[in-house]
Amino acid sequence: MNTRTQDMTVNAAAAGRHTRVGLSVAGVVAFALLTAVGARIALPVPGTPVPITLQTFFVLLAGATLGPRLGTASMAFYLLLGTTGYHVFALGNWGLETVFAATGGYLIGFVLAQPIIGRITQPSRRRWKRVLGAMLLGNAVIYATGLTWLALWAGTGLGTTLELGFWPFLPFELLKVALATGLGGLIAPSARRILAC
Repeated sequence: MNTRTQDMTVNAAAAGRHTRVGLSVAGVVAFALLTAVGARIALPVPGTPVPITLQTFFVLLAGATLGPRLGTASMAFYLLLGTTGYHVFALGNWGLETVFAATGGYLIGFVLAQPIIGRITQPSRRRWKRVLGAMLLGNAVIYATGLTWLALWAGTGLGTTLELGFWPFLPFELLKVALATGLGGLIAPSARRILAC
């Protein structure tokens, strides 16, 4: 191999790395912004401080599409945006006071769910079962964190906490899990190959 061919090979490899990095950053930012859009599509639920939103749909897709590392980065970036003054949380809320309020545990759960969703949805032959399992487990992490935080914040027992933060949302969560499983199963393999994650 001559010097010119070696230089072309090195340049092509460097260009491929730069493209992958650019796509990774774009994916991280895009899913943080999509989660913010999902937060804006919110319905207050009478009797509870927790609204119904589309956030978890995008949170679940982030882990499946970006993988564990980039999905975590995306949701951490989302929290950073919200805590530094951007109105990206549900119902247009923002700031650390939102993270320390009733719904803060769900927000933390968005980040904690990413490694689990990302690892389980790594490409395999049983893609659909794995994606469904990842979406259910990721949602379980979000709700376990959210409900624990809500119980501490509200000073309520298990029954009341479930009435405030779980039962009213269950039908919508199952619908979002089904949609995220379908879309995630379709786009995640290609996205993971492109991002090499």
